[in-house]
Amino acid sequence: HPIAAKYTTHGSIVEFIWTLIPALILILVALPSFKLLYLLDEVQKPSMTVKAIGRQWFWSYELNDFVTNENEPVSFDSYMVPEEDLEEGSLRQLEVDNRLVLPIDTRIRLILTSGDVIHSWAVPSLGIKCDCIPGRLNQVSA
Repeated sequence: HPIAAKYTTHGSIVEFIWTLIPALILILVALPSFKLLYLLDEVQKPSMTVKAIGRQWFWSYELNDFVTNENEPVSFDSYMVPEEDLEEGSLRQLEVDNRLVLPIDTRIRLILTSGDVIHSWAVPSLGIKCDCIPGRLNQVSA
């Protein structure tokens, strides 16, 4: 009945349209955004790759692009400096005995993982932080 339709409180077709159109707009915005997000995280032709493995209370680093005299990849462990050994002005829980030193103006890929529990690898001054989960390889570019 035309008069009854004029006073109805809902319309299924209109509700479907005003739900479908915003959903399509969100999908059209999200798809390119996800593509760009993954492209930003990928390092194109890195100059060097560093693998960092989180262990309980220390980090192990492997630089496979460099080899020792025995033709083995360069690797070393980095332990946190105990509080009683810290010098004046040192940052507690950030000072280590063997620092990872990397070149500037170089594309570097960092592959991060953990050997035991969840760890967090970070360079606070550069705003880089990545969680390291056992059995999973995470990649960060610097």
